[in-house]
Amino acid sequence: MSAVELRLYTHAACLAHDTGEGHPERPARLTAVLEALAAHFPDLVPHKAPRAEREALLRVHAPELLALVLGTEPGADLHWLDADTALSPGSAEAALRAAGAVIAATDWVIGGERRRAFCAVRPPGHHAESATAMGFCLFDNVAVGAAHAFAMHGLQRIAIADFDVHHGNGTQAIFEREPRLLFVDSHQMPLYPGSGAASETGVGNIANAPYPPLSSGTDVRALWRDALLPRLDAYAPQLLFVSAGFDAHRDDPLAQGLLDAGDFAWITGELVEIANRHARGRIVSTLEGGYDLDALAASAVAHVDALRA
Repeated sequence: MSAVELRLYTHAACLAHDTGEGHPERPARLTAVLEALAAHFPDLVPHKAPRAEREALLRVHAPELLALVLGTEPGADLHWLDADTALSPGSAEAALRAAGAVIAATDWVIGGERRRAFCAVRPPGHHAESATAMGFCLFDNVAVGAAHAFAMHGLQRIAIADFDVHHGNGTQAIFEREPRLLFVDSHQMPLYPGSGAASETGVGNIANAPYPPLSSGTDVRALWRDALLPRLDAYAPQLLFVSAGFDAHRDDPLAQGLLDAGDFAWITGELVEIANRHARGRIVSTLEGGYDLDALAASAVAHVDALRA
């Protein structure tokens, strides 16, 4: 079997998205991830993310959202889209690069065997709905990448696995009527954004596995082993995307999960096995949440290490 190739996609513009003093989704998150990856994987050379083209964004987002995110010109004060989601002068470029990273990673991964990519970008994406930026997210980066894979590479079975502690409402809403895509998601409930009940099944292509506050790594592993991984395996995706949020970590301030870096590594390893069986080993992962800097850095390292296996 050929060796695994893994690429890191990122861009300095993602550090210029300003969310204001005290905001949990801050530039230091990305700095912590990149510094940790550089320390642990000195051979992992960052690839510069391109801008997402308008056509690619319009596959999943309404023109009004593009006009809002790309056309707003914040002044000295941030422009708030909701209580949590801000636009600064650097936000539009950061959002274009974050979505563009997933597109570039998709093109590269599809071009070979046992290729994997991790997109270390911000703002995150999985809460952004077709016409609404929300939950720290401007564009739904993973949804843009999946739609690009359908449109430009002719794939017929794509899966997205989301283990962020918050439900990926945007990704679900965008694809809930798309039978060519399977979306599986574990998340704490109750918790923002309030969606993600097990009864939300789309056209049979949505699998939600909510868990209560203070769930352990053992609890969440069981949900994946018994409910989500079998669905993924039976679906046999041609390409697997991962919304890699690390805010279910026991040290994260925004939720009450009790996971550690080893749990994220275990989930990732299981996803790798499914990709190896069905998708020629091809995975595109993109950073979502994770707000304790030390926990985020350690978890990202564990995730990338498992992707390289």
